[in-house]
Amino acid sequence: MEQRTGEDARKVSRESYDSDDNPERHDSRGNRDRRDRRTGIGRRGLLIGGAALLGTAGSAGYVAAEGPPRWWWRLPGVDKPRKEGELDHRGAEWIPASTANWRRADRPADYVIDRVVIHVVQGSYAVALKVFQDPEHGAASHYVVRKDGHVAQMIRELDVAYHAGNLGYNERSVGIEHEGFVDRPGSFTDAMYRSSARLAAGICARYGITRDREHIVGHVEVPGTDHTDPGPHWDWDRYMKLIREA
Repeated sequence: MEQRTGEDARKVSRESYDSDDNPERHDSRGNRDRRDRRTGIGRRGLLIGGAALLGTAGSAGYVAAEGPPRWWWRLPGVDKPRKEGELDHRGAEWIPASTANWRRADRPADYVIDRVVIHVVQGSYAVALKVFQDPEHGAASHYVVRKDGHVAQMIRELDVAYHAGNLGYNERSVGIEHEGFVDRPGSFTDAMYRSSARLAAGICARYGITRDREHIVGHVEVPGTDHTDPGPHWDWDRYMKLIREA
């Protein structure tokens, strides 16, 4: 989530999302999600409607045996049980992002998770937390890793974070933000690399993601982005080795 304007939280670039990235403003399905959350459509009503959509008893039997298809979990109001503040990564600290900076989902039931995207905030850990809690920022990552290795989880992995500047990548990936600056080699400490590698390895294990550079990518590699993070000083060889050993 690299920004180009320094540590001032109010100057963090709004380029961290584009017209395809923030469904609350630009995506029709995302807009329906938010309206339904406000109006409180009941789960019972959705289940009845879903049964009608399935049609025959044979189809319903298939769903019961195989589990609901992906479109079922994309219906507004159909949610898996969850607990407030529940963590996906052991040892992380729960610090919630603004709800304006992510979209409720039920991954991987509704969208396959097959990518991890690596970011550098171009600022401090405190700045990252501040902007991700700002509803006007329009973007946030699932995790933020501090220089000493401490991890904050700000969005559940099952939800879609607006972090990649690409709607498809948002829906298929988990974003890991790192404290630091792309042009300062000293930003990336051993503690940070090791902690982030354990986090990334855990994500890969949970969703069966291959631990290679095709599936663990930098923000700069996301199609359509104009970001440069994690930058030339991020040691990919070291990082990938730590992930495979974790």
